[in-house]
Amino acid sequence: MRIAVGADHRGVKQKEFVKGVLRESGHEVVDMGPNSEESVDYPDYAEKVGKAVAGGSCSLGILLCDTGIGMSIAANKVKGVRAGLCGDAFAAERARLHNDANVLCMSGRLDEKTMREVILKFLVTSFEGGRHQRRVEKIAGIEKG
Repeated sequence: MRIAVGADHRGVKQKEFVKGVLRESGHEVVDMGPNSEESVDYPDYAEKVGKAVAGGSCSLGILLCDTGIGMSIAANKVKGVRAGLCGDAFAAERARLHNDANVLCMSGRLDEKTMREVILKFLVTSFEGGRHQRRVEKIAGIEKG
């Protein structure tokens, strides 16, 4: 799978860890930046990753910032993105299973063990559909206004 990865300056170190986990799992990584700890604006990277996923050039996206909150807010502004802020494997599973989340947002403050668990659970879980499909369609309807 081709996965877009982005961060802000507070998540740039953890982004390298995420890229390693993805590559170990056999996925292609598209690094959307940044590549230094110099201060940047997280919405710029949320938009890049979001557009790559919504546009179809990447199957999924992963975003990191200090809390993950800013990235999830910004990414969810991109039409077609369903970004979920996940701090544990249960949340990651439910984000995919029930919400068909296509972008995973995480806090750069998570320890590596937890971060690995969250990423792997997000990647192996598929959308359940059924009653959840109706709800995802309602979310898409909100985007249309």
